[in-house]
Amino acid sequence: MSGYGKNYQVIVVGAGHAGCEAALAAARMGCVTLLLTIGLDTVAQMSCNPSIGGLAKGHLVHEVDALGGEMGINIDVTGIQFRRLNTRKGPAVRAARAQADRMAYSTRMKNVIESELLLDLKQGLVDELLFDKGRVVGVRTREGISFYGETVVLTTGTFMRGLIHVGLNSYAGGRAGEPSAEGISGSLSGYGLRVGRLKTGTPARLSARSIDFSKLERQPGDKLIKPFSFMTNKIERKQVDCYIAETNEKTHQIIRDNLDKSPLFAGVIEGIGPRYCPSIEDKVVRFPDKKSHQSFIEPEGVRGSEMYPSGLSTSLPPDVQLAYFRSMTGFEKVEIMRPGYAIEYDFVEPLQLKASLETKSVMGLFHAGQINGTSGYEEAAGQGLLAGINAARQCQNKEPIVIGRDRGYLGVMVDDLITQPTTDPYRMFTSRSEYRLLLREDNADQRLTELGRKIGLVSDARWEKYLKKQEEVVAATHIIKTEIVTSSNREVVEKLELGVLKSGLSLEQLLRRPEINIKRLEEVLPKLGTFSAQALEQVEIAVKYEGYIKRQLEQVEKFREQEDIRIPADIAYDLIPSISTEVREKLKQTKPISLGHAARIQGVTPAAIAVIQIYLRKKYHG
Repeated sequence: MSGYGKNYQVIVVGAGHAGCEAALAAARMGCVTLLLTIGLDTVAQMSCNPSIGGLAKGHLVHEVDALGGEMGINIDVTGIQFRRLNTRKGPAVRAARAQADRMAYSTRMKNVIESELLLDLKQGLVDELLFDKGRVVGVRTREGISFYGETVVLTTGTFMRGLIHVGLNSYAGGRAGEPSAEGISGSLSGYGLRVGRLKTGTPARLSARSIDFSKLERQPGDKLIKPFSFMTNKIERKQVDCYIAETNEKTHQIIRDNLDKSPLFAGVIEGIGPRYCPSIEDKVVRFPDKKSHQSFIEPEGVRGSEMYPSGLSTSLPPDVQLAYFRSMTGFEKVEIMRPGYAIEYDFVEPLQLKASLETKSVMGLFHAGQINGTSGYEEAAGQGLLAGINAARQCQNKEPIVIGRDRGYLGVMVDDLITQPTTDPYRMFTSRSEYRLLLREDNADQRLTELGRKIGLVSDARWEKYLKKQEEVVAATHIIKTEIVTSSNREVVEKLELGVLKSGLSLEQLLRRPEINIKRLEEVLPKLGTFSAQALEQVEIAVKYEGYIKRQLEQVEKFREQEDIRIPADIAYDLIPSISTEVREKLKQTKPISLGHAARIQGVTPAAIAVIQIYLRKKYHG
């Protein structure tokens, strides 16, 4: 029994973005769930950038939402500026991004968690995992309280042996102002899990009243806001402005003159930092010919005065931070409210995970978020949702849910993590997906909502809305394919500037023309105006990109052929001839579940895959 006299089915450690999604998913699926956090006031804290979404990250948020997760709804309610990125490019890479009111985002998520009937939110710093005969059975807090559960989901963020660096001064902490969790790493290492070290950082927070915004380039939000959640009909609220600033040669010289005070260059930091989000001192050293670096100056909320200077994370001393900021135009009198810092933390190499995010060596133990070597709120939320789903399904004696690379960026991310070694914090990009035209933001519900309904996360209201949209897509597609424009339709011909028509053209044929979009057709054909913008967008993309989509679907079929060739768990790789010792060791370590899985393991050659395929056919299908 736990110190509170209650047994749990799912225990989630950490209430960041991964932990919140994991706990909500498990509870909504009917499991008695405990969410433990170091601080009740920092639930869903935005430790770094106060924003959600962005390139590829917006795709993850839409997928989390389509499955019944909370992040999309939360940002729709608490966002203070919304922007659509890559609007001039193809639909595969268009993405949503929003600034959040940092405190409002956290407060609302906490309220949602506290309202979930089967979910208990409690404060406690976990410093030990409890095991019994190869399975996790609970956790123990620093206060000496033991909580017992059938499964445990670790979403520890940067708290495992967190070490904060500000200049050459270092101190233990999970993030500024909060303690680190010192004992969990030892529990995991003691059970044979390989633990590594990574590094990330955050910039200083600046006082808005000390910035001369008249010298900066204003960046407003979109006039027409496109929501993140498929459940949000419309967002109509006053948006705040962001601003664009630039570093300069003087800024860079100040940084170069003080590199000896940077723990990154003084050899104090051992962990590997994010390749795609380097500190400003790292940028200055790596790109010596670059005269300036851009920074988006973003508000952290509508009531406070803190501003977030994106792209300027640092571990330099506070006085150096102040000096280089004051060298920038518009920041001559700037005041720092919180200094930037770097943080090192432990992660567990995700090659040790199953595709369900359960560890291979410990039954019932799931990992999600930065403990898996990833970066970003969106990556964390996606993993948290999947880990929570599979922890709940294990308690219910059901098979785990695994999303394939062909079905979602969630599947791409998990597959990358469990097949490729982690050399730096993992970040999602659209380029990571070989089927990105199929994995768009706009069709995330088509890809995943039926699955969410099947596993018990999609509410009746969401399901009814989804079905209505699909009905609209079918009906609108029928009109597009069957409605014919002839020379007798003079008004339509003139408005669409079709010239002389020798024969009739279907709306589908017209829509294939680059100069005609669904909006123009809607203007000349009022009946299309009865459908939602979301349904019409689906129809337009299906028509304009039909050939490309067909090719990717053919590629998916070939991909599935290898995925369908399962590799038995008891396969003896030592008995397979003609594969190298290196490949054999990689296969034994990773334990791929399919031939496709094996083919994506770094260092496993196509020749080795061919040999394994022949062996499987002879041995098991012979």
